[in-house]
Amino acid sequence: MSDINKDVHKHDLLGGCLCLDFANTVSWHDSSEKSQELLTSYEKLVNWSLHANILKKQQSLSLLKKAENQPSKAKEVLQQAIELRESIYQIFSLVSNNETPASKDLSILNEALGNAYGRMRVVPGENKFSLQFLNCEETLDGMLPPIVRSAIDLLISEKELSRVKKCEGDPCGWLFLDTSRNRSRRWCSMADCGNRAKARRFYHNKK
Repeated sequence: MSDINKDVHKHDLLGGCLCLDFANTVSWHDSSEKSQELLTSYEKLVNWSLHANILKKQQSLSLLKKAENQPSKAKEVLQQAIELRESIYQIFSLVSNNETPASKDLSILNEALGNAYGRMRVVPGENKFSLQFLNCEETLDGMLPPIVRSAIDLLISEKELSRVKKCEGDPCGWLFLDTSRNRSRRWCSMADCGNRAKARRFYHNKK
């Protein structure tokens, strides 16, 4: 089993919401030629989940150990995760443009929803109750239910849903929640796509 500390995903989390960060696990998502898959193995999926605080280190190590003994199942879960991610990406890409998501993508999310909420339990706390996912390390797809819940919570929140945007840096395509007061955010990152846009404007103006 690999040392997880050497391969924790350093991918920036710029979406402002777990499901959008998950949707952004493809670089240049809007380009069929330049896009780069970040989840190229089950190990990368687990390590990203650790980086995104879905899993704790011990849970991650447990899943990687299980994956070594069930390589076919691990590969199946990876494909399931990518299918879910693409559906989430397509849903919120259309929502950001005030369009209706495709029924196929909603069906994939709804199927994942049934599986996710079957793993939740009402847990008592101090003066309140909460819903928690239990034993994420027991099944190889244990990182997916929290992502599904994040997507559902965002979809049914009218206030937050209206803040979903897509980066204007062509062909970035990353999604994010615009939490700025006047909703003026245009880029996934000012240091990345924002600076590239500035450089292009400067070049054209100078030309």
